[in-house]
Amino acid sequence: MLRPWKITLGERIDPARPTPIYLQIVHAIIHEIERGRLPSGTFLPSSRELAQLLSVNRKTVVLAYEDLIAQGWLTSHGTRGTMVSSLHDDDKPALPAAAQRNAEAERDRPAYRFEPPPERALAWSADRGIKLDEGSPDGRLFPVDVLSRAYRTAIKRSARADSMSYRDPRGTPLLRATIADMLKAERGLAVTADHICITRGSQHGIFLATQLLIAPGDAVLVEKLTYEPAVTAFAARGARIVPVGLDDQGIDVEDVERACRKHNVRAIFLTPHHQFPTTVALRPERRLRLLELARQFDFALIEDDYDHEFHFESQPLLPMASYAPARVIYVGSLSKLLLPALRIGYIAAPPPLIDAIAHQVSTIDGMGNSFTEDAVAELIESGELRRHARKASQIYAARRSAFAEALRERLGDKADIRVPDGGLAFWLRFPDPALLDRIERAAPALGLRFADSRSFATSPDAERGLRLGFASPTEDEARAAIALLAQAAV
Repeated sequence: MLRPWKITLGERIDPARPTPIYLQIVHAIIHEIERGRLPSGTFLPSSRELAQLLSVNRKTVVLAYEDLIAQGWLTSHGTRGTMVSSLHDDDKPALPAAAQRNAEAERDRPAYRFEPPPERALAWSADRGIKLDEGSPDGRLFPVDVLSRAYRTAIKRSARADSMSYRDPRGTPLLRATIADMLKAERGLAVTADHICITRGSQHGIFLATQLLIAPGDAVLVEKLTYEPAVTAFAARGARIVPVGLDDQGIDVEDVERACRKHNVRAIFLTPHHQFPTTVALRPERRLRLLELARQFDFALIEDDYDHEFHFESQPLLPMASYAPARVIYVGSLSKLLLPALRIGYIAAPPPLIDAIAHQVSTIDGMGNSFTEDAVAELIESGELRRHARKASQIYAARRSAFAEALRERLGDKADIRVPDGGLAFWLRFPDPALLDRIERAAPALGLRFADSRSFATSPDAERGLRLGFASPTEDEARAAIALLAQAAV
């Protein structure tokens, strides 16, 4: 008598896939046999029944059965039907009942050993709701037709120059030269294309520099509040992370000196233009003192200038790399100015280090995306980038004012609200830590997401606060998010 059919193969059969249907049926049945869910002696439905079950032609099922019989997975017993062969009993025993219940879960567990990441959520999230980011631009502002035109120009240029094969891991010559010119003209860096390596964003640049600069056991100084992905890159290299003080004028240089006298410091990581996450600018006298300490104790400075273009109150200070190029590894990005999805960052450093970084790129990635790199160069050369920067700055300035007004209206009696001179985010302090705890506990249930206040800290005694980006949401979107933030504070 025909045994009951215990499984459904329909979820594995998809007519839209390029694999022929009969092969999909073959693979699905083999998969169930290997998992022990179809033990030997199990009778399969007749070809007519299975065809009806899967909504396919009967000849397709007949072809699949014949293939499986020929391979030895199934055997035909005439009028009794088709059953799972006993040839696989030794290798594929039936799973015990408990194991069958866990079979699907075990499918996603690697059988090999690996090092898990820190127990914090990734920067991106699939959760629904409103997200207040940490200072992203509004990608909706960049005109799509301008971007499309730049890509077309870049592709045609590559075709004419016969340069569609593997290329320089430092990046395309055009973009490297264009960025070098931009850094010379706008930021005072005395660089040429030989001083530039294109990266996939600033974090990629930090990671690459770390691989060459840091050896296991080296001490790396970071502020008590800082950019967590950079700290993760240092720790992955085996560095000893040494937190140093931070106040309203930037990094505490006296604390840096004390750390240098106590540890063999190899590097210090800084965001001096707009300190991440607090947004304060590092004072000129502290910049000079840091460079004196770098010369005295022979360490390098990794300067992450992640949002240099956006300033609303005064002209920005020049990067530290502009007056100490031999001591500073300068990391920048066009993500805030253009679109994060383009993944264009860069490192500016002496040519020997750039060549060594390029070797790292060649072992990891081979090369960057030459079409995207040349398209971005076209946007810079044509003046489109400058036009977009002027337009975006005006919009962000208005959003900054509206964001501050909404914060004061909703949270003015609960938080210390300081309007940043530049950058794309506020740093919100809460005099009452219990209130901040309450906000972070209540926000998810309200559909509001933001970076955990502890995610910026490298020391248990670091102050806590919320870094809230004002540029990516419209004024209405921001008001709705801040209303939820105030609701979480109740």
